[in-house]
Amino acid sequence: MFDKNFNIIFEAMNIPSKRIANAVESLSSLPGIGKKTALRLALHILKRPEEEVMEFCDNVYKMKSESHFCKKCHNISDDILCSICTNPNRNTQQICVVQDIRDVLALESTMEYYGVYHVLGGVISPIDGIGPGDIHLFSLIERIEKENITEIIFALNPSIEGDTTTYYISKHLKEKDIKISSLARGIAFGGELEYTDEFTLAKSLINRQPYGSLTLK
Repeated sequence: MFDKNFNIIFEAMNIPSKRIANAVESLSSLPGIGKKTALRLALHILKRPEEEVMEFCDNVYKMKSESHFCKKCHNISDDILCSICTNPNRNTQQICVVQDIRDVLALESTMEYYGVYHVLGGVISPIDGIGPGDIHLFSLIERIEKENITEIIFALNPSIEGDTTTYYISKHLKEKDIKISSLARGIAFGGELEYTDEFTLAKSLINRQPYGSLTLK
């Protein structure tokens, strides 16, 4: 079903093809893609050679059907374990806890972190009905208990939900002999890691501080 606004745009632009309209509707379902941008993309794809379009569709399909989530850290992976977890040059005693796969990409772009990650897949948010059991929190605690972890770095978005999640996890770790630190607050409260410039993010990582000095007591 096309919404009313799209029908107005569709009719105003005098597009004769329902197939193009269907493609526009699909493309505009992607984040940040409006109807006009979707139309430009659809018309661009229409002009490309058929083999290029087939390759494009095949790549998207394979991404969806053949990609996995790492069994250990929940990062995106082509195999059972991701390339970071299997990299012998990474410090496996140091875990950086992030909310989303995009945060892994942001931190990796700084080229200042050489440990491993744990992707929670969300944060605790009671108002949204998201509790500890709805994210990959207990698998993190299990990793800490089974592996020789020396430091946990919290790199969650600086928000009420992010701080609540950090506080919850730190309570479960208070009896363990593990260094707990958080990114320095070079990142504005309420900001998101994936939109933070690499320099600020790198400095926040390098200048990380003991958890208790930055968050709730």
